[in-house]
Amino acid sequence: MARFDLPLDELRAYRSSSVEPEDFDAFWAKTLEEGRSHPLDARFEPVDTGLSTVDVHDVTFAGFGGHPVKGWLVIPAGTTEPVPVVVEFVGYGGGRGLPHTHLLWASAGFAHFVMDTRGQGSGWAGGDTPDPVGSAPSVPGFMTRGVEDPATYYYRRVFTDAVRAVEAARSHPLTDASRTAAIGTSQGGGISLAVAGLVPDLAAVAPDVPFLCDFPRATTVTDRHPYREIGQYLKTHRGKVERVARTLAYFDGVHFAARATAPALFSAALEDLTCPPSTVFAAFNAYAHDDKGIEVYAFNDHEGGEAYQQAAQLRWLPGRLTA
Repeated sequence: MARFDLPLDELRAYRSSSVEPEDFDAFWAKTLEEGRSHPLDARFEPVDTGLSTVDVHDVTFAGFGGHPVKGWLVIPAGTTEPVPVVVEFVGYGGGRGLPHTHLLWASAGFAHFVMDTRGQGSGWAGGDTPDPVGSAPSVPGFMTRGVEDPATYYYRRVFTDAVRAVEAARSHPLTDASRTAAIGTSQGGGISLAVAGLVPDLAAVAPDVPFLCDFPRATTVTDRHPYREIGQYLKTHRGKVERVARTLAYFDGVHFAARATAPALFSAALEDLTCPPSTVFAAFNAYAHDDKGIEVYAFNDHEGGEAYQQAAQLRWLPGRLTA
């Protein structure tokens, strides 16, 4: 796949045309207030995994609507004092998987909280969290569930779950709430950007080839799924373009980035058809904190940097979490 998007010098100056709703902050304040009306009820059940270097807990907490959301908490074995915590959100179609696949951050000395994504977890890694909320007719997938109204849109529930996941991670006695990072790849990167805009006291954010950014461009510059789900919906539901665009504006990573208060390390891949680099740079260029950087992978598609990006995060994140 050759490069299809803007040249790198133009990407570094690119700004999204996404229009921020006037009641964006009020919408999210009300959403989180409703979410917090339900007790968090975070429960951590020890799990015998056969691993000797980490202690693992099967987590359940109350997300949007008080619905139970699952997760894993992986902590270096023998930890007795609070340590920084890395809260991770997973990519589209995946779930929390199995705990032995989440050893990187505990190996670096941090607690690692992995949130399951409601309704997902059958595309590549297994999940355990149902989404009990239905929706009007939608394209197969998650991008158009309830998309005609911000109040019913699927990602309103997911982003609320994510904020509550940070609260659950911070509630454990062996995590240091003042040293919390939000990370994720693709959909997980988009969720981490939402958390960056909704949680004001994070220590760091690391969105890796983030999804859910710059919807006006993403839905027109690529025909690859998952963004294409939106185009398929509008191809059938003619005349609803403005209505759907209005909903998506409440969930655009560009607007969350503009509210971020933590240092950030992004990544973008210049041949990425799933999350086009211009959409990633739209969020990066809007990101409000001065301490921000972006790793660029010139000849990669949506796999991005993979282990190379993890290595970059391992160099970058400790300085933000151990200071």
